[in-house]
Amino acid sequence: MQHTEESWHIMIVEDDERLSDLTRDYLVSNGMQVSVEADGARAVDRIKDEQPDLVILDLMLPGEDGLSVCRLVRPSYKGPILMLTARDDDLDQVLGLEMGADDYLTKPVRPRVLLARIRALLRRLKDNPSVAGQNVDGEESQTRVTFANLVVDNSMREAWLNDDPIELTSAEFDLLWLLSSNAGRVLSREEIFTALRGIEYDGQDRSIDVRVSRIRPKIGDDPVNPKRIKTVRSKGYLFVKEI
Repeated sequence: MQHTEESWHIMIVEDDERLSDLTRDYLVSNGMQVSVEADGARAVDRIKDEQPDLVILDLMLPGEDGLSVCRLVRPSYKGPILMLTARDDDLDQVLGLEMGADDYLTKPVRPRVLLARIRALLRRLKDNPSVAGQNVDGEESQTRVTFANLVVDNSMREAWLNDDPIELTSAEFDLLWLLSSNAGRVLSREEIFTALRGIEYDGQDRSIDVRVSRIRPKIGDDPVNPKRIKTVRSKGYLFVKEI
């Protein structure tokens, strides 16, 4: 069953009561269902049990910090995680992405920007899964691709290596599908960013590079000397058809 915006369940994990209340009220006024959790350790159990459509996760939390929460829930939670960082720190952002966050915003967050990011993450997943099932030219692509012992299935949003399922976040799957369904073609970071996020690449965001580094070992690629997903200097990434 496809969710409508009015049925989206957003969980805010934030220990600043005033901020979480303001954020909840704003999202509720835009038709979303919102729950709030202030403690990181409790949030881990609640995310696993309740399986919200999206989690807004503050980095600094009591009990478990945001990075730990993200790492602990990722094996059993596949929905988008939008991480909030208190400062514009590349290290915080990269660590968040490495732990499995799908996107990040720096505080203070403007409500309209937050709402736009939430809608973009959820609509990509719910209404238009796996980058619309198209290649970067907008042409219809196949729903399953196979490369020796690696299989990526867009309709099921699953991938297998040697017949074993690969654990991927929703953002990692989208990137893997985009690269594999355009195998043999170099995709620039600008093309990848626009296809996955629907906005122009600012030249600074490192999320694509972090996700590629996370995907490589999961698909049996050598992180030090990759053969399957190659970095093409000054151009982008190439998914190799045959290795």
